[in-house]
This record gives sequence, structure tokens and C-alpha cells, in this order.
Amino acid sequence: MKRYLSLLVFVLYSVFAFATHNRAGEITYRQISDNTFEITIITYTYTLSLADRNELQVSWGDNTTSVAPRVEYIYLPDNYKRNKYVKQHTFPGPGTYEIIVEDPNRNLGVGNIPNSVNVVFAIKTVLQINPMLGFNNTPVLLNYPIDKAALHQVFIHNPAAYDPDGDSLSYKLAVCLEEGGVEIPDYTLPPYDNAFYVDSITGDLVWDSPTMVGIYNVAMLIEEWREGIKIGTIIRDMQIEVKESDNLPPVIAAIEDVCVEAGTKVEFFVSATDPNNDNVNLEATGGPFMAESSPATFTIPAFSPLGVFTGKFTWQTNCSHVREQPYQVTFRAADDYFGLNLVDIKNVKIKVIAPAPENLSLEPNNKTIFVTWNKSVCDNAVGYELYRRISSYGFVHGDCETGVPAYTGYHKIYQADSYTDTSYIDNDGGIGLRQGIEYCYMVNAIFADDAKSYASEEACGRLVRGIPIITNVSVENTDVQNGDIYLAWSKPLELDTLNVNGPFKYLIYRSTGLWGENLELIDSLYLNGLDDTIYYDHNLNTLDNPYSYKVELYNDEPGNRFLIGAPQIASSTFLRIDAEDNRLNLHFDKNDPWIDSLFVVYRLNETTSLYDSIGYTDSLAYFDEGLVNGKNYCYKVKGVGTYQIDNIIHPLINYSQINCHEPIDTVAACQPDLIVSSDCNAFENFLSWSNPNEYCADDVIAYNIYYTDSYEGDLSIIATIDSAYITTYTHNFLDSTLTMAGCYAISAIDSFQNESEISKRICIDDCSYYELPNVFTPNNDGKNDIYHPIEPYRFVEKIDIKIYNRWGNLVFKTEDPDINWDGTNMTTKKKVTDGVYYYTCDVYTHRLSGLEHSTLLGFIHIFSDKENSIIEK
Repeated sequence: MKRYLSLLVFVLYSVFAFATHNRAGEITYRQISDNTFEITIITYTYTLSLADRNELQVSWGDNTTSVAPRVEYIYLPDNYKRNKYVKQHTFPGPGTYEIIVEDPNRNLGVGNIPNSVNVVFAIKTVLQINPMLGFNNTPVLLNYPIDKAALHQVFIHNPAAYDPDGDSLSYKLAVCLEEGGVEIPDYTLPPYDNAFYVDSITGDLVWDSPTMVGIYNVAMLIEEWREGIKIGTIIRDMQIEVKESDNLPPVIAAIEDVCVEAGTKVEFFVSATDPNNDNVNLEATGGPFMAESSPATFTIPAFSPLGVFTGKFTWQTNCSHVREQPYQVTFRAADDYFGLNLVDIKNVKIKVIAPAPENLSLEPNNKTIFVTWNKSVCDNAVGYELYRRISSYGFVHGDCETGVPAYTGYHKIYQADSYTDTSYIDNDGGIGLRQGIEYCYMVNAIFADDAKSYASEEACGRLVRGIPIITNVSVENTDVQNGDIYLAWSKPLELDTLNVNGPFKYLIYRSTGLWGENLELIDSLYLNGLDDTIYYDHNLNTLDNPYSYKVELYNDEPGNRFLIGAPQIASSTFLRIDAEDNRLNLHFDKNDPWIDSLFVVYRLNETTSLYDSIGYTDSLAYFDEGLVNGKNYCYKVKGVGTYQIDNIIHPLINYSQINCHEPIDTVAACQPDLIVSSDCNAFENFLSWSNPNEYCADDVIAYNIYYTDSYEGDLSIIATIDSAYITTYTHNFLDSTLTMAGCYAISAIDSFQNESEISKRICIDDCSYYELPNVFTPNNDGKNDIYHPIEPYRFVEKIDIKIYNRWGNLVFKTEDPDINWDGTNMTTKKKVTDGVYYYTCDVYTHRLSGLEHSTLLGFIHIFSDKENSIIEK
């Protein structure tokens, strides 16, 4: 017997030895060509197990599999072995592929995976081939996924993920996987006191705090993002061993994040202390150490202050390090304590930003500005963004502030898609820039991953004054036929820069409307000089129309006649009025090249017949309140403007036409609050509502009540209540053949017949319309001899009732809602015997959702004894 027992133990040991060794791992990849990738599988195994894989099978997610050979293995402390497998594969084309590697089995005794020794170890990475997003490589995970924790102490681990493409990474907890790459059904998080989570930004896995010693496996999902699109995921499986210990972890001093201009050397010290006065080993991992050009270094000085362990981080940055996402450096301090080494982790983010383009310069002429700048010192820039605003802002970027922020009021007007494209002619999209305006510009470089450089210094300038600058389009008289407009302009200066000699001629154009859509020549002024700059336009309908003007300047030299510059268009200010309850809303419509800083509003004083100033505003609207409905009020508006340049009249004063209007109540009251209930026995729905005059109005005089018999149906008015004080309504269905179910809404009507918004519809469907009795006495005594529904019933389209005896035999059926069963067995044609019968009854009732089916189940007690001839429910 001992012999057989020994053999059994040997066999079981052999099974475990060859199949229970996997502790942790992940799959990463790099893209070789359009559809070809090289994957790297890293596993961590138990060295005392006899199981040792020289190759692993890979499922590529495209219905193919192949074998990846082991190319490297490293023996680690505590009986761990790190295995590296590499394999190339060509996928059939663009798409999303789940790469899965399985290896039997997990190691024995994983505390949060039931029967772990019999669970297949599986890891998975999702690869996406998307030509629109370009090539992609997974992040590299620089810290090993095996770690130790102390019982009842906070544990922190960071994978130190570095993405070589500069993609954004996010982190979250996942579930460990088994055969087929599916989640282990009974997997649980390791036991903890307060919290167990992954920081979605830094990737710190925090276990606060372990409550049981043992071995535990956890999974971390690492997601890659590019242009807001998730382009890949890695599920990393890691193992943590929890031990009892009196040791306390070391502490790394706080480290500030860093933003630095490319070309600058980043230097700072990292220090750690240990509460047990143990020696501390400081390490650093992260993207800067992986840089192909000028990688970072982390050195430990020969001498440190007593009890303080210090390392120096140094990185000479350059343009190749510029990217949108910051680099993360993970500093790890591990103490040298016998039995269990504990660690502390601190992360610092370092963002490398390209210098601002230099020498932003402007060359204005009379309608455009030629903008130039130097090429970026970073020749890996792929282009530039040029921004413009009116007037200077004085922006100075913060250390971490890239590009031109929206809060500055700058707007992007041009994007250059070449490193060498360093100029732009700004003509405002072909319209031409405006005279008298200070235009300011800033530029920044852009990079392939959407990184932006620092913004350049501001450069500001104005157009050369080689054209007439319109200063006045002011309504002098308001009339439908005899209206007058005063038109004036400032004579052009700096004509010597345009090589024109004269003589000169002004051409004056006019169009109805604000925008100069139909400009027509109305006059010309022949000049020996340029000082004739006033024109009066008569016989206009200034009451109903705004007018826009253009003044062209021609060099009228014989044989050399041409238009000088790009003329402006300027309109009169048109006063538009909207009426409301006891208020008039004044709006100022205009199209002017100058900047109006103030509008003064005048209203006719009926006593003095003069227009008095009643207020002012810096916006294009003014609201005159406290007026009398039905009374006529007349207004005009004065605009006060400027060009903010020298040698132009200041301020610019322009008047609108006179416009009159009467306030009228066009604002409806708020809608009432509606309540609906049903009286099923009376076939009535009862409505009640609030009176808006008590809280939001003062002239509600009536209500409209709306109804529909279905959820999605259109509401229609079923009643109008002609008193604000009647706030109830009864909707009676006694004469209806359909349903009491329905949806209601209500609106309020004021004394000016303004109807409020319709209230939110209230739907009700509470009543049961069809019930069956549970006692039936077919004894021909004239009472309860016919089985029928309890009356009255309503709104039933049809039924399907079947009545069975206690042996399950069908004795009666009908589709007639009245039923009208006299107790006769439909098969034998004889009266049924006394006893208990049961029924199923499908009822089709008109309800809110339409013709709705329900099933009634119940029993019928049949008595022939006249003394029991009582109807019971």
C-alpha cells in the first residue's frame, strides 16, 4: 500500500512541478511595417518548478497561432526567473486584434484566485492597426511586476511605463485572466483595510493596507490614447507577496513636476530617509533614461548627510525630447532590512517644450500685413500656428504654458504645414484688413504629436494710411422719403509710400442695408487736393433702412488711372426695437470699421419735445423698463467711437435714426404645476394645478388643458378654463369606449392672450378595468346563474378565457368579454359539478401603450346550493 501511495504522491508532485510556475507577465509590441509587428512576451516564473518553457504559443487574434521562442532568461532573487520571448507576425490588414498567450498553470496558493494551481495563466494585449493614426508601439514597462508588501502597511507599486511614441497613457484595475484570455470568474481583489486602487494618471497601484499574509495576483489595464482615440491596451499580471514585518518603509521627499525649454539642463536632487535608520537604495526609471539622444542619468554621490540618502537626476534636454505628453520618472527607494525590503515611490513629470519662434515681424501696407518669423530652432517642428487679435494683450507664457491660450483673445488665422513656411500675408480672408485698427500677432511651432512650442513675443502694427478712412455715417434726419445722412472721412496719408502723384478723385458708393451688398455709385468729387472729406446724402428712407457706404480714392492722372488701396465699408447705426411687457428692448445694428466704446440712449420727452439721455451701454443692446403698455415711446442712439490712431478725429460721434414703439405684453406667464389622479369606480380623471398669479404673474385669465391617450401621442386641447381661480378639472370617461389612461398637460393664458409653455405631460394609467368573480351558482334561481365579469368593465377590446376542472380538463372557453357561461361543460353539454375550477384569461385592454395584453389567473367556486348563491370577488 505504501508503494502505491508513494507513486501517487510522485505523480501529483510531477503534475504540480510541470504545471504550476507562472507568477506574472505582459505582452508588448513594436511596429515593423504597415501590418507587421514584433511582440515581446515577458513572464516571471518559479525557478524551483520543473516546468520551464523554451517557447510559448501565441494566439494572434486573426484566427492564426504560432510559436514564440525564448530569447533570454534572467534569474532573479527569491526564486524568480524572468523569461523573454520574441516573435514577428504579419496581420491581414487594418483592424483590432487580441493577442493572447496562455501557459498552464499559475503557482500554488494565490490567495485571491481560488484553486490557483489549476488555473491557466493568461495575458492579453489589444493591438489596433489604423492607418489614419499612424504607426504605434506599446509602452515599455520598466519596473518588474513582482513585489513585496508588509502586513498592515501601505504598499505602492508603479510599472514605470514609458511610451516611445509619446502617446497618452491611462491606468485602471483589471481582472486576472485564465484560459481563453477571459476573466477568472471567482477572482477577487486582495484583502485590504481602507482602499485598493490604481491612480489613473500616474499608474501608482496603492494597497492600503494588506490584512493577510500570502501571495496575491492583481492585473493592471494600461490604455494608450492618441488624438482622443484609444489605440491599444495591455493587461499586466503582477504578483505581490505579503509578509509580517516590524520594518517601516523609507520616505522619499516631495519632488515638484518640471516644465523646461528644450536645450536646458534639468538637474535636481532626490533624497530619502528611513525611520529604522536602514540603508536605502535609490533607483530611477522612466522615459528620459530611454531617450536615444542625450538620455538622463541618475547618480548617487559618494557622500550624503548622515541618515539621508541622495541621488542626482541630470538630463541635458534637446529638441528630440519635445513632445505633447510629459515624461514620467519614477523614483524608488528600497531599504536594506533583513527579511523584507520595503519601498517608497515618488513620480515626477517632466515636460520638454520647444523654444518660441523668434523675430516675429510685420510689414503693413494699406490693406494687408505681411507677417514673417524665423524658423524654429527645433528642426523636428512640422509647422506653425499664427494667431491675431485687435490691440495688444501683453501675454507672457507660464513655465508649462504652450501655444497661444484662448483666454488671451487671440484667434488662429493660419496654420503652416511645413517647417520652412515662415511667412503669411494677412488680408482677413480676402476682405482686407481695416484701417485704423492695431493688429497684434503671435506664433508658435507645432510638432507631429500636436505638441506646441512656447508662444512668440507679440508683434503689433497698423495699416499704412493710403486710403480714405470713413469716420461718420450719421443719420441727420429720419423720414421715409426725406431722410438725410452725414458721411465723412479722414483724408489718406502716407501716399508718398505708394508712388502716386494725382490728381485725385473720390467715388462715393451707397447700398441699402448694413453690408454693402448692392453698392451703387452715387457721386464723385474731383480734387486738386484731398481735403474735401464731407458728403451729405439726401432723400433717403432712413426710417426703415440702414445705409452703407464706400469711398474710393483714384489716382486720376491721364494714362495712369487706378484705384488706390482697398476701400472700407461703413454703415449707419440702425435702431431696432422689440416690445415686451412694460419694456422695450433696443438693439443697435451696425457695420463699422471703427470701435464704438459707448452708446448713449435718448428718449423723447413729451413735455419739452426734446430727446433726453436716459442711459448708456457698451454693448449693442439697451433695455428700457418700467414703461406703460400701449404707450408710444421714441428713441435715438448716439455711438461714441474711435480708431485708436493718431491724426483722426476723436471721438467719432454717429447717430441712429429715430424709432418709436409701444410696449406690449408678449411674455407669457410660467406654466402651472399639474397633478393628476384617477377615480377608477367613477371613470374619472381629476386634474388640479397651481395659479401662476400667486408666484410668477399678475394677469393670467385662463388655462388650456391638453390630453392624449398614448405616451407618444400629440397633445390636443380638450378644455379651456376661463378663470384664473378655477384650478381643477374632471375628465369624465363614462361615455368613452376607449380608455381612462392618458397624458395631460396645461398652459396658462394671460390678458394679452400670451400662452405659457405647455407644462410637462403627466401620464396616468392606474385603473384595472376587468375583474372576474370567484363564486358562481348556476342553479337557475335567477341570481348569479351566468358567469360574467364584475360590472361595469370598460375599455376591453377582447379576451381569451379558458376554464378547467381540477383534473385539468377544459370545460369552457370564449373570446367574448362578457363571457356569459351558464355552467355547461362545452364537451359533454351537461352542467358541471360543484367544486373548484381554475381559469386563465388573456385580456386585451386599451392603455397608454396601446392595446395591452395581460393575463388573469384564478379560481372559481361553483355551488348548486341556493344558500351559497352569493357573488364574491
